[in-house]
Amino acid sequence: MKFIITTLLLAFSLNIYAWDGYDYETGSFVEIDKGNLVRTGEEIEVYSYDTGEYTSYEVESITSYGSGAEVEVYDYNTGEYRTLDMD
Repeated sequence: MKFIITTLLLAFSLNIYAWDGYDYETGSFVEIDKGNLVRTGEEIEVYSYDTGEYTSYEVESITSYGSGAEVEVYDYNTGEYRTLDMD
């Protein structure tokens, strides 16, 4: 029973932290804030440390590797696809 409760608490606590990464197209560090559901087809808000602004993207795909992931997104403002390397 303790294992189940601990597992549930851990699963829910993972959603309270931001997810840091890097956008190689812009050469900028980025952050996906808590509250964003990073799933294919979902819209997310990404903060760029380079511009100091949030941008809305649609998640196209997620490829996990080791402790990180590559998140391919569609940029509504530019009409381009980009890849975010998230830790």
